[in-house]
Amino acid sequence: MLVAGVLAVAAPVGAAGKPLIAAICTQKGGTTTSGEAFSPEKLTAAHRTLPFGTMVRVTNIRNGRSVVVRINDRGPFNTSRIIDLSPAAARQLQFSGLAPVTLDVVIP
Repeated sequence: MLVAGVLAVAAPVGAAGKPLIAAICTQKGGTTTSGEAFSPEKLTAAHRTLPFGTMVRVTNIRNGRSVVVRINDRGPFNTSRIIDLSPAAARQLQFSGLAPVTLDVVIP
């Protein structure tokens, strides 16, 4: 049985009261863990556990801007971060470097 809908995967605050942090993927070319070519202009992201193809709404807590990205890679490997976003996704969220975020799965 397939259940569709919106499922929250993270709240604004993570373990021990720390905010969830997003970063920008700085990869230059190559392929992602899913096997597709990395493109800085696509709305994609890396997450440690969500299945490839999962669509996730990422919201920048500082300014309220949101973007929907597709998980196509693994990471971040820095445990202080929850997700690595493509440069295009970070531009839509209007941040550079790191940003506190919330995540919501919109299409599992």
